[in-house]
Amino acid sequence: MSTTTHAPRTADTMRTLRAELVERAAALRPLISGNAEETDRARMVPAENIDALARAELLSLMRPVRHGGLQTDFRTLLEVSREVGRACGSTAWLTSLLNANAWFVGLFPARAQDDVWADTPAARVAGVVTPMGTAEVVEGGYRVSGRWSPASGCAHADWAILGVRRPDAEGTADGVGIVLVPMPELTVEDTWFVTGMRGTASNTLVGEDVFVPAHRFHSVPDAVEGRYATPFTDEALYRAPFVPVTALVLTGPQLGLATAAVDILLDRAPQRGLTLTSYSIQAEAPTIQLAAAHAASLADSAHLHAFRAAADIDEAEGFPAYDARARMRMDTGRVAVLAREAVGIVCSAQGASSFGESNPLQRVWRDVEAAGRHAVLNPDVAAEIYGKSLFGIRGTVSALV
Repeated sequence: MSTTTHAPRTADTMRTLRAELVERAAALRPLISGNAEETDRARMVPAENIDALARAELLSLMRPVRHGGLQTDFRTLLEVSREVGRACGSTAWLTSLLNANAWFVGLFPARAQDDVWADTPAARVAGVVTPMGTAEVVEGGYRVSGRWSPASGCAHADWAILGVRRPDAEGTADGVGIVLVPMPELTVEDTWFVTGMRGTASNTLVGEDVFVPAHRFHSVPDAVEGRYATPFTDEALYRAPFVPVTALVLTGPQLGLATAAVDILLDRAPQRGLTLTSYSIQAEAPTIQLAAAHAASLADSAHLHAFRAAADIDEAEGFPAYDARARMRMDTGRVAVLAREAVGIVCSAQGASSFGESNPLQRVWRDVEAAGRHAVLNPDVAAEIYGKSLFGIRGTVSALV
C-alpha cells in the first residue's frame, strides 16, 4: 500500500489523500478497539496496532516525501489521530506523537535527516523536547546526559529527540536545543505508572555521556522564531510554527475521545432505562437528550477550535506573527477543556455505571483527563498569553509561543 508521490499537491489532491487516510484509520478501528482493554492493562500499545498503522502509512504522515513519507498537513494528522482515538486513546496518542516527532526531524539539517531515514526510511522517532538534559561541547559535537520523560512512543522508536540545555551557552540562541539520538544509545526506565493514557508507555529515557554530532543539534529559540536548519525551504510543512504545532498535535486524540464518548451515549441510551424514573428508555428522557446535545456540541466546538488552528498553520503565508501564534495556543487549550467537558457530561448522564471496569467509557474518561493536562496545552497559561496579546503585551508569560 503506497500513496507516496513527488508531484506537487493541490488543495483538492490533499483533501482526497486526507479522506483516503482517514478511511484507512476507520478501517483499523475494530482491531484497535478490540485491543484497547489489553493496551490499558498491559501499559503498552501492542505491536499489532503499530504494525497495522505502519502498513496503512498512518505513521508516515509527517515524514518528507524525499524519504518515502506522505508529507501531508496538520489537518490530516488531526483527522487521522481523531479517528484512531475513537477506538483507543493511547494508540491515538502514539499515532500523533510518532508523526509529530518525524516533523521535528524535518526541521534539522539534511545530514541529520539522512542519519535517521536514508538507510531506514520507516524509522520511527520518539521524543521529549523539554530540556531535561545537558549538552557539553566536545570536538565534533556534544556530550549529552540526562533523564527525559514522559517519552511517548519510545517502545516503538528507532530514534529519540531530546531537549537539552547548554550551560556554556546560557542566554544565547544555542542555550537550549533538541538533539537526535539513536535509541540503542539510551536506556529505558519503566516509570509510567499512571491512571490515564496508560498504554502509551511514556517511560523515562536515560543517557550518560552520549556523543551527538554537531549536525544533530537544533536551537530551540531559533525554532520558536521559525529559523529552521532544513535547507529544503520550499517544503511548506517544515516551515510551520514550532510551538503551535507542538500543542496542536496533542489535540487529535482528544477529539477522538470526545467523539467516542458521544458515540457511547448514543449507542447505549436507546437500550437502557433511566434508573429510578418512569423512563424505560434513556433516549426518551429530556435529561439524556439534553446531555447528548450538550456533549455533542462541546465535541463539535473542540473540533472547530482544533481545525481553525490547523488551518491557520497549514494555510499560513510565511511564518505567523506572534498574535496569530498566541491565538493558536488559545485554540489548542480550549480543545482540551471542551473535550474533557464533553466526556464528563456523558459520564454524568450514564451514571455510576460509567466507571465499571467493563465499560469503555471509564477508560475514555481517564485518558481524556490525563491527555488534556499536558503542560503545553495548559488552558490558563494559553489564555493569559492570548489575553495579553490582545492588548499588545507580548513575550511576558512564556517564550513558547
